[in-house]
Amino acid sequence: MAIETLSRPGLAILCILIGTIGITLNDVLIKSLSGGYPLHQMVFLRAALALPITLALVQIEGGVRLFRTTRPALHLLRCALVIFSNLTYFAALAALPIAEAMALFYIAPLLITLLSVPMLGERIGPWRIGAVLIGLAGVIVMQRPWAAGADLPAARIVLLLPVLAAMGYAVNSILTRQLGASAPASVLSAWIQGTFLIVGAGFWAVAGDGRFADGVTNPSLTFLLRAWVWPAPGDWALFALMGANSALIGYCLAQAYRLGRAATMAPFEYLAVPLAVVAGYVLFGDVLDPVAVLGITLILGAGLVTVWREAKIRS
Repeated sequence: MAIETLSRPGLAILCILIGTIGITLNDVLIKSLSGGYPLHQMVFLRAALALPITLALVQIEGGVRLFRTTRPALHLLRCALVIFSNLTYFAALAALPIAEAMALFYIAPLLITLLSVPMLGERIGPWRIGAVLIGLAGVIVMQRPWAAGADLPAARIVLLLPVLAAMGYAVNSILTRQLGASAPASVLSAWIQGTFLIVGAGFWAVAGDGRFADGVTNPSLTFLLRAWVWPAPGDWALFALMGANSALIGYCLAQAYRLGRAATMAPFEYLAVPLAVVAGYVLFGDVLDPVAVLGITLILGAGLVTVWREAKIRS
């Protein structure tokens, strides 16, 4: 028996599309600033700018009383998964072309589709199971298991980071669906922004002076460990945009998975993959090799099959 949750699929799809566009913009901003700032500083500033917007939404939706919960442990687990997903994904983004990082991360909707069965009681048929397997094949292709280290776009551990991020994100999305029956999207987002603030401040206290970055050459580790610096005047606008965009993403994704079935929402996130391809080429000059194109094609194809099957079942 499926868990009782809210259901407004039209609004949920609109929210997931807005959130997905916001994710692409966020990735562009993170990658653009990753050469001069540590990741934990960017996370802290983004959350500091996003939290007031999120709290304003909480007030609109009912006020601070909405933070009362009987499941604080589940909220904390969800926050921990979001932190894990962000750190692993953005560490990869500093070293990989944006389209490759995004495409590898997009094992997440496949995992959401699978996890919706045991965790939410939803049902998926053989068509969608087959689509998931095709998508997983695309991820394996992009991992290039046959290639030597010199022929990879980044260190093999860096190629695995978006996959680890996807695992955390998939479980987080399922938890959002469960918690969303009793908590509005603004509260779910506020929990995340508050956690980002705490974690960012903790990183600053331990590694903010860059003491652990000495001698580090891996670009992902450098991004994680370099010292905090005061933002350049021209970068404050980018940080402000990142904060507002983060608030929008958090609210829209939480709302989408509150109001729509997880297996229905997941495929719409694939819009981020072609957006990342275009953004990577236009803004960073990234040109995909044939292996990456094949992997992305398999992943997108799997997503489209899932969307088609979902539409046919509901027709």
